[in-house]
Amino acid sequence: MRILLTNDDGIHAPGLEVLERIARHFSDDIWIVAPAEEQSGAGHSLTLSRPVRLRQFDERRFAVSGTPTDAVMMALRTVMPGQPDLVLSGVNRGANLGDDVTYSGTVSAAIEGALAGIRSIALSQVYEKEGMGDSVPFAAAEEWGVKAIAPLLDAPFAPRSLVNINFPAIPAADVRGIRVVRQGFHDYARGSVVEGTDPRGYRYFWFGLHGIEHTPGHATDLEAIQDGYVAVTPLQLDLTHDASLADLTGRYGG
Repeated sequence: MRILLTNDDGIHAPGLEVLERIARHFSDDIWIVAPAEEQSGAGHSLTLSRPVRLRQFDERRFAVSGTPTDAVMMALRTVMPGQPDLVLSGVNRGANLGDDVTYSGTVSAAIEGALAGIRSIALSQVYEKEGMGDSVPFAAAEEWGVKAIAPLLDAPFAPRSLVNINFPAIPAADVRGIRVVRQGFHDYARGSVVEGTDPRGYRYFWFGLHGIEHTPGHATDLEAIQDGYVAVTPLQLDLTHDASLADLTGRYGG
């Protein structure tokens, strides 16, 4: 089995090292094509206004001067000798839960794989507090990664679908198991914007990652993580709101 590894934290991210160790439980045919630098929050963006550059570190390890989407496209169209059987994206430093998946470069890399018809999985390690940098503990992902991926290797994936996996911010021994759950939603009205002043006296703003309430009482990825479970969520790329089709067709005289 040929596996492509990528991420949005960059080619030197600790989570990518964790992902490679996880992937080698399944195959030795591992290819790594990841952004040269961190691209968190890049979403499914594609670099169009400047050239994308490729740097090779060894036979099967490459860095791309662009987004996670760029990295997957370069892997599939330029770097790899043939299509991979599996795309794994991560392990992201931080959660990709609820509607945050729309911002996520980690999930978007898996989306690009899914669009190419390849079985694709995004993996993220939740952590409890800001300012941890590279000290984020990946123990839960390291211990539970193989267990979370293995059942998906022969599971049927619908066209243009992928699976999003999040590991809770607790010691690996305390993880209670794996739950298959729906995508949750945040209350973004309660999000924060942190204001400061730079050394030259100019104001700047930084989007806060805290203070956003979850969807209490619902069986979603948000609650699964809070309850100490690995959250496994199937996602689809068809965003059409089917229930509105008939109404809008009538409004336009159709």
